[in-house]
Amino acid sequence: MANKKIKVPRAKMPEQDPDVRRRNFQEVPNGLTAEMAMTEASRCLQCKKPLCVQGCPVSVKIPEFIKLIAENDFMGAAKKLWETNALPAVCGRVCPQEEQCEGKCIVGKKGEPVAIGYLERFAADYARENDTGEIPAVAQKTGKKVAVIGSGPSGLTVAGDLLLKGHAVTIFEAFHKPGGVLVYGIPEFRLPKAIVAAEVAALEKMGADIQCNTVVGASVTIDELFEEGYDAAYIGVGAGLPRFMNLPGENLIGIYSANEYLTRTNLMKGYLFPEYDTPIALGKNVVVLGAGNVAMDSARTAMRLGANSVKVVYRRSREEMPARDEELHHAEEEKIEFKLLTNPTQFFGDENGRLTGMECLQMELGEPDASGRRRPMPIEGSEFQFDCDLVVVSVGSNANPLLTNSTPDIALNKWGNIVGDPVAGKTSKRGVWAGGDIVTGAATVILAMGAGRAAADSMHEYLTLGW
Repeated sequence: MANKKIKVPRAKMPEQDPDVRRRNFQEVPNGLTAEMAMTEASRCLQCKKPLCVQGCPVSVKIPEFIKLIAENDFMGAAKKLWETNALPAVCGRVCPQEEQCEGKCIVGKKGEPVAIGYLERFAADYARENDTGEIPAVAQKTGKKVAVIGSGPSGLTVAGDLLLKGHAVTIFEAFHKPGGVLVYGIPEFRLPKAIVAAEVAALEKMGADIQCNTVVGASVTIDELFEEGYDAAYIGVGAGLPRFMNLPGENLIGIYSANEYLTRTNLMKGYLFPEYDTPIALGKNVVVLGAGNVAMDSARTAMRLGANSVKVVYRRSREEMPARDEELHHAEEEKIEFKLLTNPTQFFGDENGRLTGMECLQMELGEPDASGRRRPMPIEGSEFQFDCDLVVVSVGSNANPLLTNSTPDIALNKWGNIVGDPVAGKTSKRGVWAGGDIVTGAATVILAMGAGRAAADSMHEYLTLGW
């Protein structure tokens, strides 16, 4: 029986044609049909000791929800997901399943792993499209109030878990829309904003109070929140401070941080100008520096905004690029050019201070460095130049000090990230937890959610039993 299941080919997600999608912001994959989902679900071996669950940072009940899909109980599958995951439609789209749940799948040992991410997306989408108004059952009210600072994946997970446990939750968001990096960082074609809004709305139905345009650390401090009657606080503000390379010419007009470029385009709907009056530079010859998922998002966004050419400049080789394989594949299909073993050295501009070009240096790979990747070494005398009118710098981000500067009794590490207990996320300040990118530095959505899940359990224990 197991061999028969392994021989069933893995479902292939239908997608927009690359030549069409590279000029629109509609979602790239179209999702599985019900028939495709049931066939794919039938490939699951229903292991007694499911390694896939061990690979999931939020311990989704994977075999159980997949079994329900195979049995044509799609709403039941969605409810099973909700038991451990407040954002299944998001995770089904942006999680690196190939490294986590699918990477542990037994079916993948002899064939292609079960498409767990596709199935998670299918069940969550089915529930949203066939909305019955049902929400997960919440426990009896405890009378405790929790402040969640930041409405990204970490904060939303904490909020969902604490609401289920009976606590009152207020989410404070600095921007005008909730969702954090899910709305300002990830483009519409990869994660439609309506899907994030639907998952946030589900939390509101469960009782979450969301206060946008509230910058904790400026308009109110954590100490003031405690004075207002909050019993605990969770900091999930991400790592939103842009990082640049300090190269000559880097402050020419036409050089953006990826953070600003994607925020203007995504959250502020710059791609819908003039319907939304958000200015965004429209380069014709665009260069993106970096090779992570954010770099791919920036490059693919530039192509959709009308660029003639988009180059991704990266100092290592294709094998070392940290972006997900799917994102690299989609970028290449959309005619994004990878300039590998290439390191920028300076930028050039005209008399008006506008970017006109850049200089790069060819690199070669030496011995592995601390990250385990081979260290890029410059090739002497290999400098070369090319024209460009827009550069997006996507080489990571740092912790924004606004909140931590107003809370001096929270310990920070040398990079300005909050020091949190590695398991539960407790900080040095009584009643305060932290998780996600503000603790780890820039990482994935699902790891931030995993931190939120662990913190919520610890906070519940504190709220019911004391520190």
